[in-house]
Amino acid sequence: MELMGSTLTATYARPQTSHFLPAISTMASSYRNPQSALFVRPDAQPPWRTNTYYKSGGGAPSASFQPGRDNLELVRATTALYPSNRSALATRYTPDDWHKANLRNYRESESWRHSAERLRRDTVRLLHDKEQLTRRTQETTSRNLGERLNDIVFWRSELSHEVGGVVSEIAALAEVKRRLERALTETEGPLQVSQECLYHREKRMSIDLVHDGVEKDLIKEVEVIKSCQERMRRHLDRAIAQLASNRAAQHELERDLNDKVSAQRIDDRCHSLRNMSDGISYYRGIDRLDPSLSLPDSWSKFSDDNILHSQSQRVASHKLRDEVEVLLNATSNEMWSQFNAVNVAFTSRVSETADAKNSLQTHLAKTLQEIFQTELLMASLKQALRDKENPLKVAQTRLEERTRRPNVELCRDNPHHRLVGEVREIEDTIHKLRERLLEAENTLQSLAKTKAALEHDLSIKANSLFLDQEKCMGMRKSFPSSPRLVGYT
Repeated sequence: MELMGSTLTATYARPQTSHFLPAISTMASSYRNPQSALFVRPDAQPPWRTNTYYKSGGGAPSASFQPGRDNLELVRATTALYPSNRSALATRYTPDDWHKANLRNYRESESWRHSAERLRRDTVRLLHDKEQLTRRTQETTSRNLGERLNDIVFWRSELSHEVGGVVSEIAALAEVKRRLERALTETEGPLQVSQECLYHREKRMSIDLVHDGVEKDLIKEVEVIKSCQERMRRHLDRAIAQLASNRAAQHELERDLNDKVSAQRIDDRCHSLRNMSDGISYYRGIDRLDPSLSLPDSWSKFSDDNILHSQSQRVASHKLRDEVEVLLNATSNEMWSQFNAVNVAFTSRVSETADAKNSLQTHLAKTLQEIFQTELLMASLKQALRDKENPLKVAQTRLEERTRRPNVELCRDNPHHRLVGEVREIEDTIHKLRERLLEAENTLQSLAKTKAALEHDLSIKANSLFLDQEKCMGMRKSFPSSPRLVGYT
């Protein structure tokens, strides 16, 4: 199993810095001088001192850099030392250094042991998790292949059934026509309803005035009705063209059926493969996505479209058995089919608009809540800025008071450096808080604009929902029955 990732970034695997005992000369200097010992290059400039510092020396400065271990030099304060103390401190460690060195070694050893133990436990857990993940993934893939086989079997049976129906319909194509005039009159009502729906939908506002599926289906419905009227007027006999269309649909169904048989055989073989099966091998790059592959929706839609196309052709062919009967039945089914398609599109659009309206209301509520939270955040930031004023005043006052120390006491000691750092730290904190406050104010303005946009869009959705659901769907509650469309009263 291939391990994913790396444990080098774990906390317990961070680089450890070995701690060694300091140089004897360093210890001696530290013992004699309370200032921190600094290691610098031989050619480095001495630290900055005030003029009074050098004047108080009364003579030429002594050498501040003495050779030490590892070619490093120790910066020492120019203080007078007794020769006896200098020789004793330069050749000995203190007992405290000895104990600290031992304790440091113990802690370092214990830290590395704990790190190794955590690494071992994490690796064992990683191996177990990846094994379980691989097994679950393979089981899921096998289950998906089984579901895919069921889908193929279903569509194969549907295609086989449809092929049989097309073959029977091709053999049974003929008959006479009837009841044309009454059916022609009945088509005026649906045509007027479709045109009225298109007129009402022109009243949609702003972004909702889209050329959506409902509008396309309504235009198509108008075209279908006008086409039916024209065919009824001309008594067009399209038996030969319908026969060719039926055979083309049969050809598409049979080709699709053969593809389903091949796909079922291949997927059945894949479903039966196991880790110990024969014939399995590596195929590098086989998992790369091929843009020419179809998607599950397009795959099922392809067969569904073939079946629907074949069904429509069979319906038209059946009605063409008799010229008038075929014509009337074909126009009846086409208008009903398109009427149902428009109704389905209206229902889907109404549901989609209602969902969008609900989503807008949800987002509006969340936006209002976020505005409230942002205002609370701004109040907290302002309070935090006020809270930083007194600490800044204290730090700056301390610095100002310490500038009054006389003569050599005006020293840049550790408290001075710490006070300077404190002032800068507080000023940096105030700067960041002000930036965050400005960002929060900008965010609040953006949220206010978003709120206005959501409210405007919500009114647009309400208007579209009223037009589609109340106006259009209210007119489409009734449609001429099939007997009336074929000429029966």
